Amino acid sequence: MASSSTLDVPTLDILGRLIAFDSTSRNSNLDVIDWARGLLEGSGAVTRTSMNAERTKANLFATWGGEGDGGLVLSGHTDVVPVDGQDWRGSPFQAAIRDGRVYGRGACDMKGFVAVAMARAMAAADMPRCRPLHVALTYDEEMGCLGIPVLIADLKASGMKPASCLVGEPTLMEVVSAHKGGRLYRCRVTGLAAHSSLAPQAVNAIEYGARVIGFVQDIAMRFRDAGPYDRAFDVTHSTISTNLASGGSGSNIVPAGFEFMFEHRFLPGSHPEAPIEEITRRVGRELLPLMRAVDPAAEISFECIGRIPALAVPAQAEVLARARTLTGDGSVRKVAYGTEASFFQEAGIDSIVCGPGSIAQAHKADEYVALEQLARCEAFVDGLIAASA
Repeated sequence: MASSSTLDVPTLDILGRLIAFDSTSRNSNLDVIDWARGLLEGSGAVTRTSMNAERTKANLFATWGGEGDGGLVLSGHTDVVPVDGQDWRGSPFQAAIRDGRVYGRGACDMKGFVAVAMARAMAAADMPRCRPLHVALTYDEEMGCLGIPVLIADLKASGMKPASCLVGEPTLMEVVSAHKGGRLYRCRVTGLAAHSSLAPQAVNAIEYGARVIGFVQDIAMRFRDAGPYDRAFDVTHSTISTNLASGGSGSNIVPAGFEFMFEHRFLPGSHPEAPIEEITRRVGRELLPLMRAVDPAAEISFECIGRIPALAVPAQAEVLARARTLTGDGSVRKVAYGTEASFFQEAGIDSIVCGPGSIAQAHKADEYVALEQLARCEAFVDGLIAASA
Protein backbone atom coordinates (compact mmCIF):
# COMPACT_ATOMS: atom_id res chain seq x y z
CA MET A 1 0.00 0.00 0.00
CA ALA A 2 1.21 3.48 -0.76
CA SER A 3 1.85 5.55 2.33
CA SER A 4 0.37 9.03 2.73
CA SER A 5 3.83 10.58 2.35
CA THR A 6 5.32 8.56 -0.53
CA LEU A 7 3.83 8.73 -4.01
CA ASP A 8 4.20 5.72 -6.28
CA VAL A 9 6.04 6.38 -9.56
CA PRO A 10 3.38 4.63 -11.74
CA THR A 11 0.82 7.23 -10.70
CA LEU A 12 3.05 10.08 -11.88
CA ASP A 13 3.88 8.26 -15.11
CA ILE A 14 0.21 7.67 -15.88
CA LEU A 15 -0.74 11.22 -14.93
CA GLY A 16 1.90 12.61 -17.26
CA ARG A 17 0.54 10.52 -20.13
CA LEU A 18 -3.05 11.52 -19.36
CA ILE A 19 -2.25 15.24 -19.30
CA ALA A 20 -0.47 14.90 -22.66
CA PHE A 21 -3.77 13.95 -24.33
CA ASP A 22 -5.73 17.05 -25.32
CA SER A 23 -9.05 15.60 -24.24
CA THR A 24 -10.88 18.93 -24.20
CA SER A 25 -14.58 18.14 -24.42
CA ARG A 26 -14.89 19.53 -27.95
CA ASN A 27 -12.43 16.85 -29.14
CA SER A 28 -12.81 13.09 -29.44
CA ASN A 29 -11.48 11.13 -26.45
CA LEU A 30 -10.88 7.91 -28.37
CA ASP A 31 -7.09 8.26 -28.28
CA VAL A 32 -6.93 8.46 -24.48
CA ILE A 33 -9.51 5.67 -24.11
CA ASP A 34 -7.57 3.39 -26.51
CA TRP A 35 -4.36 4.05 -24.57
CA ALA A 36 -6.01 3.42 -21.20
CA ARG A 37 -7.67 0.22 -22.44
CA GLY A 38 -4.35 -1.18 -23.63
CA LEU A 39 -2.68 -0.38 -20.32
CA LEU A 40 -5.46 -1.86 -18.18
CA GLU A 41 -5.89 -4.97 -20.33
CA GLY A 42 -2.14 -5.50 -20.01
CA SER A 43 -2.65 -5.95 -16.27
CA GLY A 44 -5.41 -8.52 -16.77
CA ALA A 45 -8.51 -6.34 -16.92
CA VAL A 46 -11.51 -7.30 -19.00
CA THR A 47 -12.83 -4.15 -20.65
CA ARG A 48 -15.95 -2.95 -22.39
CA THR A 49 -16.67 0.34 -24.12
CA SER A 50 -19.85 2.30 -24.68
CA MET A 51 -20.00 5.11 -27.22
CA ASN A 52 -21.92 8.21 -28.15
CA ALA A 53 -24.29 8.10 -31.11
CA GLU A 54 -21.66 9.56 -33.45
CA ARG A 55 -19.07 7.01 -32.24
CA THR A 56 -16.57 9.80 -31.70
CA LYS A 57 -16.36 9.39 -27.92
CA ALA A 58 -16.29 6.43 -25.58
CA ASN A 59 -16.62 5.32 -22.00
CA LEU A 60 -14.35 2.56 -20.73
CA PHE A 61 -15.26 0.05 -18.02
CA ALA A 62 -12.46 -2.26 -16.83
CA THR A 63 -12.91 -5.20 -14.46
CA TRP A 64 -10.55 -7.44 -12.52
CA GLY A 65 -11.55 -10.44 -10.47
CA GLY A 66 -14.28 -12.41 -12.11
CA GLU A 67 -17.83 -11.97 -13.24
CA GLY A 68 -19.67 -11.92 -9.93
CA ASP A 69 -21.85 -9.12 -8.65
CA GLY A 70 -20.69 -6.50 -6.21
CA GLY A 71 -17.33 -4.87 -5.93
CA LEU A 72 -16.00 -1.33 -6.03
CA VAL A 73 -15.96 1.09 -8.97
CA LEU A 74 -13.26 3.78 -9.17
CA SER A 75 -14.71 6.36 -11.54
CA GLY A 76 -13.44 9.50 -13.26
CA HIS A 77 -14.00 11.50 -16.41
CA THR A 78 -11.44 11.86 -19.18
CA ASP A 79 -12.52 15.22 -20.61
CA VAL A 80 -11.17 18.60 -19.58
CA VAL A 81 -12.23 22.21 -20.13
CA PRO A 82 -10.56 24.44 -22.76
CA VAL A 83 -7.40 26.45 -22.17
CA ASP A 84 -8.39 29.14 -24.68
CA GLY A 85 -7.46 32.63 -23.53
CA GLN A 86 -5.64 31.42 -20.42
CA ASP A 87 -2.09 32.50 -19.61
CA TRP A 88 -0.16 29.35 -18.69
CA ARG A 89 3.41 29.38 -17.43
CA GLY A 90 4.18 26.30 -19.52
CA SER A 91 2.36 24.00 -21.92
CA PRO A 92 -1.02 23.00 -20.45
CA PHE A 93 -0.70 19.57 -22.08
CA GLN A 94 2.73 18.76 -20.71
CA ALA A 95 2.88 17.77 -17.05
CA ALA A 96 5.36 19.80 -15.00
CA ILE A 97 6.37 19.17 -11.39
CA ARG A 98 7.25 22.29 -9.43
CA ASP A 99 7.20 23.01 -5.71
CA GLY A 100 5.50 19.74 -4.79
CA ARG A 101 2.76 20.12 -7.39
CA VAL A 102 1.89 18.58 -10.75
CA TYR A 103 0.77 21.25 -13.22
CA GLY A 104 -1.26 20.64 -16.37
CA ARG A 105 -4.78 20.81 -17.73
CA GLY A 106 -6.83 18.24 -15.87
CA ALA A 107 -4.19 17.61 -13.19
CA CYS A 108 -6.80 18.49 -10.58
CA ASP A 109 -10.06 17.96 -12.49
CA MET A 110 -9.69 15.05 -12.66
CA LYS A 111 -6.81 13.22 -14.29
CA GLY A 112 -4.96 13.15 -10.97
CA PHE A 113 -7.59 10.81 -9.56
CA VAL A 114 -7.85 8.83 -12.80
CA ALA A 115 -4.10 8.20 -12.62
CA VAL A 116 -4.38 7.01 -9.02
CA ALA A 117 -7.35 4.78 -9.85
CA MET A 118 -5.58 3.15 -12.79
CA ALA A 119 -2.26 2.71 -10.98
CA ARG A 120 -3.72 1.29 -7.77
CA ALA A 121 -6.17 -1.00 -9.57
CA MET A 122 -3.33 -2.45 -11.65
CA ALA A 123 -1.21 -2.85 -8.52
CA ALA A 124 -4.06 -4.83 -6.95
CA ALA A 125 -4.68 -6.95 -10.04
CA ASP A 126 -3.23 -10.12 -8.49
CA MET A 127 -4.93 -9.64 -5.11
CA PRO A 128 -7.22 -12.58 -4.18
CA ARG A 129 -10.77 -11.27 -4.53
CA CYS A 130 -14.23 -12.49 -3.70
CA ARG A 131 -15.72 -9.48 -5.47
CA PRO A 132 -14.58 -7.69 -8.63
CA LEU A 133 -12.77 -4.37 -8.88
CA HIS A 134 -13.74 -1.89 -11.59
CA VAL A 135 -12.36 1.30 -13.12
CA ALA A 136 -14.76 3.52 -15.09
CA LEU A 137 -13.61 6.32 -17.41
CA THR A 138 -16.26 8.54 -18.97
CA TYR A 139 -16.62 11.19 -21.66
CA ASP A 140 -18.19 14.67 -21.61
CA GLU A 141 -18.69 15.15 -17.90
CA GLU A 142 -17.75 18.79 -18.41
CA MET A 143 -20.53 19.12 -21.01
CA GLY A 144 -23.26 18.19 -18.53
CA CYS A 145 -22.53 14.55 -17.68
CA LEU A 146 -23.35 13.27 -21.16
CA GLY A 147 -21.30 10.08 -21.06
CA ILE A 148 -22.25 8.59 -17.72
CA PRO A 149 -25.90 7.74 -18.62
CA VAL A 150 -24.55 5.77 -21.59
CA LEU A 151 -22.15 3.87 -19.32
CA ILE A 152 -24.89 3.14 -16.76
CA ALA A 153 -27.20 1.85 -19.50
CA ASP A 154 -24.43 -0.39 -20.81
CA LEU A 155 -23.80 -1.80 -17.31
CA LYS A 156 -27.48 -2.60 -16.92
CA ALA A 157 -27.58 -4.27 -20.33
CA SER A 158 -24.53 -6.36 -19.43
CA GLY A 159 -26.06 -7.51 -16.14
CA MET A 160 -23.12 -6.18 -14.11
CA LYS A 161 -24.09 -4.99 -10.62
CA PRO A 162 -21.29 -3.24 -8.72
CA ALA A 163 -22.02 -2.56 -5.07
CA SER A 164 -20.27 0.76 -4.51
CA CYS A 165 -18.48 3.57 -6.28
CA LEU A 166 -15.88 6.23 -5.56
CA VAL A 167 -15.98 9.27 -7.85
CA GLY A 168 -12.72 11.14 -7.39
CA GLU A 169 -13.69 14.75 -8.09
CA PRO A 170 -11.35 17.15 -6.23
CA THR A 171 -12.47 17.49 -2.59
CA LEU A 172 -9.07 17.84 -0.83
CA MET A 173 -9.61 14.19 0.14
CA GLU A 174 -12.66 15.04 2.22
CA VAL A 175 -15.62 12.70 1.87
CA VAL A 176 -18.74 14.17 0.25
CA SER A 177 -21.92 12.18 0.72
CA ALA A 178 -24.52 14.46 -0.87
CA HIS A 179 -24.87 17.08 -3.56
CA LYS A 180 -27.62 18.99 -5.27
CA GLY A 181 -29.23 17.78 -8.46
CA GLY A 182 -29.68 19.89 -11.54
CA ARG A 183 -31.88 20.56 -14.52
CA LEU A 184 -30.91 22.80 -17.43
CA TYR A 185 -33.69 24.13 -19.65
CA ARG A 186 -33.86 26.01 -22.93
CA CYS A 187 -36.87 28.27 -23.47
CA ARG A 188 -37.71 29.35 -27.02
CA VAL A 189 -40.19 32.17 -27.63
CA THR A 190 -41.69 32.51 -31.11
CA GLY A 191 -43.41 35.81 -31.76
CA LEU A 192 -44.28 37.95 -34.77
CA ALA A 193 -41.87 40.52 -36.20
CA ALA A 194 -42.75 44.01 -37.37
CA HIS A 195 -41.19 47.42 -37.78
CA SER A 196 -40.97 48.99 -34.34
CA SER A 197 -43.33 51.77 -35.46
CA LEU A 198 -46.00 49.05 -35.77
CA ALA A 199 -45.26 47.40 -32.45
CA PRO A 200 -48.95 46.77 -31.51
CA GLN A 201 -49.26 44.55 -34.58
CA ALA A 202 -46.33 42.36 -33.49
CA VAL A 203 -45.67 39.80 -30.78
CA ASN A 204 -42.45 40.86 -29.07
CA ALA A 205 -40.57 37.65 -28.30
CA ILE A 206 -38.06 39.37 -26.03
CA GLU A 207 -40.70 41.07 -23.92
CA TYR A 208 -42.71 37.88 -23.46
CA GLY A 209 -39.50 35.99 -22.76
CA ALA A 210 -38.65 38.57 -20.11
CA ARG A 211 -41.94 37.81 -18.42
CA VAL A 212 -41.04 34.11 -18.36
CA ILE A 213 -37.69 35.07 -16.83
CA GLY A 214 -39.72 36.92 -14.22
CA PHE A 215 -41.51 33.66 -13.41
CA VAL A 216 -38.09 32.03 -12.92
CA GLN A 217 -37.06 34.85 -10.60
CA ASP A 218 -40.29 34.53 -8.59
CA ILE A 219 -39.44 30.91 -7.84
CA ALA A 220 -35.82 31.81 -7.02
CA MET A 221 -36.94 34.36 -4.44
CA ARG A 222 -39.40 31.89 -2.94
CA PHE A 223 -36.63 29.33 -2.53
CA ARG A 224 -34.51 32.02 -0.87
CA ASP A 225 -37.21 33.27 1.47
CA ALA A 226 -39.20 30.13 2.29
CA GLY A 227 -36.88 27.19 1.71
CA PRO A 228 -36.87 24.32 2.31
CA TYR A 229 -33.36 24.57 3.75
CA ASP A 230 -30.53 22.16 4.48
CA ARG A 231 -27.91 23.89 6.61
CA ALA A 232 -25.21 21.38 5.66
CA PHE A 233 -25.00 22.98 2.20
CA ASP A 234 -23.05 26.18 1.60
CA VAL A 235 -26.09 27.47 -0.33
CA THR A 236 -28.76 26.12 1.98
CA HIS A 237 -31.74 26.12 -0.40
CA SER A 238 -32.57 25.14 -3.96
CA THR A 239 -31.77 27.73 -6.62
CA ILE A 240 -32.96 28.64 -10.09
CA SER A 241 -31.41 31.25 -12.35
CA THR A 242 -31.37 32.52 -15.94
CA ASN A 243 -27.81 32.43 -17.22
CA LEU A 244 -27.82 32.88 -21.00
CA ALA A 245 -30.11 34.74 -23.44
CA SER A 246 -30.16 35.87 -27.06
CA GLY A 247 -32.64 37.48 -29.41
CA GLY A 248 -33.40 40.35 -31.73
CA SER A 249 -31.87 41.47 -35.00
CA GLY A 250 -32.16 45.26 -35.02
CA SER A 251 -32.97 48.23 -32.81
CA ASN A 252 -36.01 49.13 -34.92
CA ILE A 253 -37.38 45.60 -35.40
CA VAL A 254 -39.81 43.98 -32.99
CA PRO A 255 -38.14 40.58 -32.48
CA ALA A 256 -39.86 37.40 -33.58
CA GLY A 257 -37.44 35.11 -31.79
CA PHE A 258 -35.86 34.92 -28.36
CA GLU A 259 -34.34 32.09 -26.39
CA PHE A 260 -32.73 31.74 -23.01
CA MET A 261 -31.40 29.06 -20.72
CA PHE A 262 -32.11 28.65 -17.04
CA GLU A 263 -30.75 26.22 -14.47
CA HIS A 264 -32.41 24.65 -11.44
CA ARG A 265 -30.19 23.22 -8.69
CA PHE A 266 -32.26 21.39 -6.11
CA LEU A 267 -31.77 19.84 -2.69
CA PRO A 268 -31.94 16.05 -2.36
CA GLY A 269 -35.51 15.04 -1.66
CA SER A 270 -36.98 17.96 -3.62
CA HIS A 271 -39.37 17.50 -6.53
CA PRO A 272 -37.05 18.41 -9.42
CA GLU A 273 -39.83 19.04 -11.94
CA ALA A 274 -41.93 21.36 -9.75
CA PRO A 275 -40.46 24.65 -11.06
CA ILE A 276 -40.82 23.82 -14.75
CA GLU A 277 -44.36 22.57 -14.14
CA GLU A 278 -45.24 25.86 -12.42
CA ILE A 279 -43.63 27.97 -15.14
CA THR A 280 -45.40 26.01 -17.89
CA ARG A 281 -48.78 26.49 -16.17
CA ARG A 282 -48.23 30.24 -15.83
CA VAL A 283 -47.14 30.54 -19.45
CA GLY A 284 -50.27 28.75 -20.61
CA ARG A 285 -52.55 30.80 -18.39
CA GLU A 286 -51.00 34.28 -18.50
CA LEU A 287 -48.93 34.67 -21.68
CA LEU A 288 -49.99 32.43 -24.55
CA PRO A 289 -53.57 33.80 -24.76
CA LEU A 290 -52.20 37.35 -25.14
CA MET A 291 -49.64 36.31 -27.75
CA ARG A 292 -52.07 34.23 -29.79
CA ALA A 293 -54.67 36.98 -29.82
CA VAL A 294 -52.25 38.75 -32.17
CA ASP A 295 -50.74 35.72 -33.91
CA PRO A 296 -52.21 32.22 -33.45
CA ALA A 297 -48.81 30.71 -34.34
CA ALA A 298 -47.04 32.34 -31.39
CA GLU A 299 -45.41 29.84 -29.05
CA ILE A 300 -43.32 29.41 -25.91
CA SER A 301 -41.62 26.03 -25.62
CA PHE A 302 -39.30 24.42 -23.09
CA GLU A 303 -36.66 21.74 -23.55
CA CYS A 304 -34.70 20.00 -20.81
CA ILE A 305 -31.16 19.79 -22.19
CA GLY A 306 -29.32 18.68 -19.06
CA ARG A 307 -30.15 16.45 -16.12
CA ILE A 308 -28.09 15.53 -13.06
CA PRO A 309 -29.74 13.62 -10.20
CA ALA A 310 -29.23 14.73 -6.61
CA LEU A 311 -26.88 12.62 -4.52
CA ALA A 312 -27.82 11.47 -1.04
CA VAL A 313 -25.87 8.41 0.07
CA PRO A 314 -27.66 6.47 2.83
CA ALA A 315 -25.96 7.02 6.19
CA GLN A 316 -25.61 3.23 6.59
CA ALA A 317 -23.94 2.71 3.20
CA GLU A 318 -20.90 0.47 3.52
CA VAL A 319 -18.70 2.57 1.24
CA LEU A 320 -19.42 5.69 3.29
CA ALA A 321 -18.53 3.95 6.55
CA ARG A 322 -15.30 2.61 5.04
CA ALA A 323 -14.35 6.03 3.70
CA ARG A 324 -14.91 7.68 7.06
CA THR A 325 -12.85 5.03 8.80
CA LEU A 326 -9.98 5.42 6.33
CA THR A 327 -9.96 9.20 6.52
CA GLY A 328 -10.73 9.40 10.23
CA ASP A 329 -13.29 12.05 9.38
CA GLY A 330 -16.91 11.63 10.38
CA SER A 331 -18.06 15.04 9.13
CA VAL A 332 -21.12 15.33 6.91
CA ARG A 333 -20.22 17.25 3.75
CA LYS A 334 -22.68 18.34 1.09
CA VAL A 335 -21.88 20.43 -1.98
CA ALA A 336 -23.86 22.50 -4.47
CA TYR A 337 -22.14 21.21 -7.62
CA GLY A 338 -23.12 17.97 -9.32
CA THR A 339 -21.06 14.88 -10.12
CA GLU A 340 -21.39 11.53 -11.85
CA ALA A 341 -21.74 9.87 -8.44
CA SER A 342 -25.46 10.61 -8.42
CA PHE A 343 -25.96 8.61 -11.63
CA PHE A 344 -24.34 5.57 -10.03
CA GLN A 345 -26.44 6.11 -6.89
CA GLU A 346 -29.61 6.37 -8.98
CA ALA A 347 -28.67 3.00 -10.52
CA GLY A 348 -28.51 1.42 -7.07
CA ILE A 349 -24.73 1.66 -6.60
CA ASP A 350 -23.91 3.44 -3.32
CA SER A 351 -21.53 6.25 -4.25
CA ILE A 352 -19.38 8.86 -2.57
CA VAL A 353 -17.23 11.71 -3.85
CA CYS A 354 -13.64 12.04 -2.63
CA GLY A 355 -10.56 12.96 -4.58
CA PRO A 356 -7.23 14.79 -4.62
CA GLY A 357 -6.87 18.51 -5.14
CA SER A 358 -9.09 21.52 -4.60
CA ILE A 359 -12.02 22.47 -6.80
CA ALA A 360 -10.67 26.02 -6.49
CA GLN A 361 -7.82 25.01 -8.82
CA ALA A 362 -10.04 23.44 -11.46
CA HIS A 363 -10.52 25.12 -14.85
CA LYS A 364 -7.86 27.78 -14.18
CA ALA A 365 -4.56 28.57 -15.86
CA ASP A 366 -1.71 26.66 -14.22
CA GLU A 367 -4.14 24.10 -12.83
CA TYR A 368 -2.36 21.79 -10.41
CA VAL A 369 -2.70 18.97 -7.90
CA ALA A 370 -0.33 18.63 -4.94
CA LEU A 371 1.84 15.53 -4.73
CA GLU A 372 0.78 15.20 -1.10
CA GLN A 373 -2.86 15.01 -2.21
CA LEU A 374 -2.08 12.29 -4.74
CA ALA A 375 -0.23 10.29 -2.09
CA ARG A 376 -3.15 10.59 0.32
CA CYS A 377 -5.48 9.47 -2.46
CA GLU A 378 -3.32 6.42 -3.16
CA ALA A 379 -3.49 5.34 0.48
CA PHE A 380 -7.23 5.95 0.58
CA VAL A 381 -7.90 4.03 -2.64
CA ASP A 382 -5.69 1.14 -1.48
CA GLY A 383 -7.74 0.95 1.69
CA LEU A 384 -11.05 0.90 -0.19
CA ILE A 385 -9.78 -1.75 -2.61
CA ALA A 386 -8.60 -3.99 0.25
CA ALA A 387 -11.88 -3.57 2.16
CA SER A 388 -13.99 -4.36 -0.92
CA ALA A 389 -12.08 -7.48 -1.97
